[in-house]
Amino acid sequence: DKVEKLVDRLLHSGSHARHMVNEFDWFLMGDKGGMRRYLAEAFEAGKPWDEIFRDVLLAKGDAKDDAKKELVKFLSNRVGDQDKLVNDVSIAFFGINVSCAQCHDHPEVPGWKQDHYYGMKSFLSRLYKNGDFLAERDHGLVGFKTTKGVEKKAKLMFLDGTIFDEPASEEPSKEEKEKLKKELAKLAKEKRPPPKPAFSRRAKLVEAGLGEAGRDFFSRAIVNRLWYRLFGRGLVAPIDQMHGANLPSHPELLLWLARDLREHDYDLRHTLRGLALSRAYARSGVWNAKGGGERPSPVLLAVREARPLTPEQYGSSLVLAASDPETFDLGKPEDFEKRMEQIENSGRGWNHYFPRPNEFFAIDVGEALFLSNNDRVARELLSSGGGKLVRRLGQTEGAPEQVELAFRAVLSRSPTDDERALFTDYLAAREDRSDAALGQVVWALLTSTEFRFNH
Repeated sequence: DKVEKLVDRLLHSGSHARHMVNEFDWFLMGDKGGMRRYLAEAFEAGKPWDEIFRDVLLAKGDAKDDAKKELVKFLSNRVGDQDKLVNDVSIAFFGINVSCAQCHDHPEVPGWKQDHYYGMKSFLSRLYKNGDFLAERDHGLVGFKTTKGVEKKAKLMFLDGTIFDEPASEEPSKEEKEKLKKELAKLAKEKRPPPKPAFSRRAKLVEAGLGEAGRDFFSRAIVNRLWYRLFGRGLVAPIDQMHGANLPSHPELLLWLARDLREHDYDLRHTLRGLALSRAYARSGVWNAKGGGERPSPVLLAVREARPLTPEQYGSSLVLAASDPETFDLGKPEDFEKRMEQIENSGRGWNHYFPRPNEFFAIDVGEALFLSNNDRVARELLSSGGGKLVRRLGQTEGAPEQVELAFRAVLSRSPTDDERALFTDYLAAREDRSDAALGQVVWALLTSTEFRFNH
C-alpha cells in the first residue's frame, strides 16, 4: 500500500495546497490572478468545491478580512462586460461556452438556443459595482432580438431549460432613478455597501447550479477539468464544450465520477486521489506494442499523454533540479516541507518567462531562445556557486559518477547505457574546462523534452 500512502501524504501536503492555489487562481482569474489568499485558506482547510462556488458567486465585497475581500474580484472584474461575465461563469462552473448562442441558435448544437444564453445572462444582468462593493438591482429585464427580428424578453432560464419564477418588479421612474443614483454615490464615498435586493437573481443561480437543474453540469464540469489536469485531455474535449454534440469519450465514467464527487460532498481531494491511484494514470507514455502498430488514440487511455508543466511547476522544477541534492535534509518531514516551500517561492520568479499550457500547447521559439541565451539561466542554474548541482558534480570523482548524479538530480532516474556513454565522452573531451562542461550537461537535461513534460 506504499503508493496509496504516498498519494495520501502528497494530497495533504502544503505543496499540494499551494499547487491548487496556483491552478485555481489562474483558472478563475486568468494571468492577473487576485484570489490567492482566499484560495490558500480554502484549500488548506479542505473546503469543498460547492462552498467555493457559493462564496465566489455571492460575494459582495463587504468582508472584513483580506482573504474574503478577494472573493468579489471574480465577478467585479467582469461586471463591466455582461457578455464576458455570463460566458466566464458558464465555462468556469458548468463547462459550457454559451457565446455561440448569443446572436443566433447554435448552428451545430440543436439544444442550444438564444433563450439559453439570455436566460443565463438574466441571472447576472442586475449586478453592478458601486465603489468597492458588488450589488444587485431590484429591477431590469434582459431583452434580445431573434434572427427573425422578433423582440423577446428573456426568462430566468438555466442551461438545462428549467425556468425559475421570480417576483414581479417595476421599472423605477426617472425621478426614482436619479434619487437612487445620488444615494449610491453617497454610499460609495462613505465606503458603505449598497442596499440588498428583495430578490437575488444570482442567489437563484447558485441554487439552480447546486440543485436538480444544474448539479450534473456543475459536478461534470469540475470532474472533467480535474481529469484534464491529470491526464492532459478531458473526458470531454475541449473542456468548455460539454454539450450534446460533443459527447464524452467515456460517458459512463464521467457520470460516475460526477456522482461520486457529489456523494463525497464535492471534496476535490477525494476525486484527485481516485484519479491518481487509477491504472489509467499509471500508464507509461511510451508505446511499445508487440508487432509495432501506430500509437493509439488518446481517447482510449492506452498510453499516457505528455503534459507540459505549468509555469509554476516548471519554475520550481528548474530551481529544485539545479540545487545541490546534498543540501536536503530528509530526516524531518516538516523541515523538508519548509524547504520545498522555499524552492517554490524561488521558482515563482521564473513563472513569467513561460506560457500557460492549454489543450493545444506547443513549445514556442521564445522559450527555446530564452533557455539558450538568457544570462539568468547560466547565472542561477548552471553556475558552480554554493548550493548548486554543478558544484556538487565538480566535487564528484569520475565522469560516469558525475553523469549518474546529474541524471538522478534532474530527471530522477539513472541514464541508459547509451546516455551514459554519450555524456561521459562529452565530459572526457572537455576535461580542460570541466565546470563549463558540467554546466552544459545540466543545461541539456533541464531543457530536455523529458524535463519539460510530465516531470
